[in-house]
Amino acid sequence: MPRILKDFLSRNGTGPGLVMLGLVLFWTVGLIILPQLSMLDFSFRPNLPPPEMGGPKDVYTLENYKYLIYGPEGGSQAYNTVDLMVFFRTLVAAACVTVFNLIICYPIAYYLGQTKGNHIRVFALMLIIPYWINEILRAFALRIIFGETGVLNTIFTGIGLFDTPFDFIRNDYALYAGLGYAYILLMIFPIYNVIESLDHNQIEAARDLGAPWWRIHWRVVIPYAKPGISSGCTMVFMLSAGALAAPQILGGPSSLWFTQLIYQQFNDSSDWPQGAAYAVVLLVTCVLLVLAVMRLFKVNMGDIGK
Repeated sequence: MPRILKDFLSRNGTGPGLVMLGLVLFWTVGLIILPQLSMLDFSFRPNLPPPEMGGPKDVYTLENYKYLIYGPEGGSQAYNTVDLMVFFRTLVAAACVTVFNLIICYPIAYYLGQTKGNHIRVFALMLIIPYWINEILRAFALRIIFGETGVLNTIFTGIGLFDTPFDFIRNDYALYAGLGYAYILLMIFPIYNVIESLDHNQIEAARDLGAPWWRIHWRVVIPYAKPGISSGCTMVFMLSAGALAAPQILGGPSSLWFTQLIYQQFNDSSDWPQGAAYAVVLLVTCVLLVLAVMRLFKVNMGDIGK
């Protein structure tokens, strides 16, 4: 038995330790690895009716991946520009939502982590309570707020800022705000957990040495909070790129999300292999982008797990 496993069982007890290991294995293998492998297998299969599955025509093929790039055979365009544009726009929008959330959440996390008092608990509770409501209901609430006759347009037209109601939904403002709001806690609390352990004396020492506030954050707080920032940005980016409910409810006519294409392939077209190929491409691309950014900012995988 490996030493690390012996230490784990001796520390937690043989019975509870085996139960925890079993649950982790079930979660990792049964709910993550095996479904992804099944999806990967589907992505290389042709779209056949059930009686022909497993027959001579059911062979591995790259046609589902070629479709994303080139589109249907005999199409009017050399490349599948529609799906490719939706794919790249989804990635760029998810990155923008991640940066927007980081800019908004970093000051909040810093305030929560470096301020003492009972009012901080109230503040944290006020952040959590809205998330007791289902995500879909929150998305519909935001659609009402950003609608042409919604709260924002009523206020802006009432004070004379707009002559006519502004279409926040068609211009994607509602979608980006909804995605940012949906995952804001996933950015705040990882950063807060790290900043809370930062010795406030380091900040006071930097102030005593005459460092301006921006240099204190750039040289002291942000390097220390890098694990929380990495974890929050990873979760927000991955979930934003894979979101479905918010784009369906808050997206305008021209703001098609790549996950909506995947949904259409699975449900509307009943083309599971094509939908699986699109899902695999999205997953692999997001993982590679996250790894590339981590390498760029010199963040280790262990930092995200802290």
